[in-house]
Amino acid sequence: MALTSCGLAPAYGPDGVGEQWQNAVTFQTPQSVIGYRMNARLTEVFGPVTAAKFTLNVEPQVGSVSATITEDGDSTRYNLTGNATWTLTDLSGVQIATGLEQTFTSYSATGSTVATQAAENDAQARLGVALADLIARRVVLLGAAL
Repeated sequence: MALTSCGLAPAYGPDGVGEQWQNAVTFQTPQSVIGYRMNARLTEVFGPVTAAKFTLNVEPQVGSVSATITEDGDSTRYNLTGNATWTLTDLSGVQIATGLEQTFTSYSATGSTVATQAAENDAQARLGVALADLIARRVVLLGAAL
């Protein structure tokens, strides 16, 4: 009751600002670990498409930076930096909104080659989920402005 008196509405549920996005957004992401994780997370947030009204195109870019270097010059930890440019359009192709989200995650490179590769893949998956969450929040907030 206190939230309704201050003008806030829940993101989902009756008259929620995010309700218009539920089951109405298709996603275009690259075919990669990060793209797959982004698509899975966005589908989890917005639900499977039953009545498409919008398309969300996401273009992630990932960079790797050595975060920890030993005295011998070996990198033992890496930061994966992620940028995701996104565009939301309606079915006729009219652009509704666009944005850029940024975040990072890290992984250790102190194990075997296989362990390091597994850690990097896991970091990419976590980065994809984090970027998808940032995008989803922006899109849900658009509901209040439309």
